Amino acid sequence: MRVAEQIELKLKDAFAPTALEVVDESHLHAGHAGAPEGGQSHFRVTIRAAEFAGKSRVAQQRAIYAALKEEMAGPIHALALDVGA
Repeated sequence: MRVAEQIELKLKDAFAPTALEVVDESHLHAGHAGAPEGGQSHFRVTIRAAEFAGKSRVAQQRAIYAALKEEMAGPIHALALDVGA
């Protein structure tokens, strides 16, 4: 399974989002430090879920990082987030 698919499945399970988009931007970072051969390391996630309502930006991001703990320790080098309720 591709990393983007893993991210999508985990975020759907954790937050039941009303909107979710996971974009692999690894090709934009080819040749940079932290960008492995073959990509699947740099991602942009846009997510909307009721769970984020009333939470600070930091709390929202911490919740996402917790849901993606395994991926953040492994294949994900960079994760850009656009989070909201």
